[in-house]
Amino acid sequence: MDIDDWRGKIDALNEQLLALLNERARCALEIGHLKQKTGQPIYAPEREAAVLSHLKELNDGPLTNSAVHRIFQAIITESRQLEQDEKEGAERDGGD
Repeated sequence: MDIDDWRGKIDALNEQLLALLNERARCALEIGHLKQKTGQPIYAPEREAAVLSHLKELNDGPLTNSAVHRIFQAIITESRQLEQDEKEGAERDGGD
């Protein structure tokens, strides 16, 4: 394969990653709704630590465990922000 082939493969993977990240975000929003109904906080540090630990256990490279941690910490942070934004929007709209 030449560089254009590799770039094409990366472009296709980026599209798949985007679809998966948006699917993950939809799941996080559903979890946020359940947390809101049951009065649970958005931030669950023990769950985040367990998720990150599990992913590092599964990692077989070439990404380092530090890179996996940084990438998924960013994903988790964005998911938490999405949950927070949705909660604040519901509160502004008169929901609980």
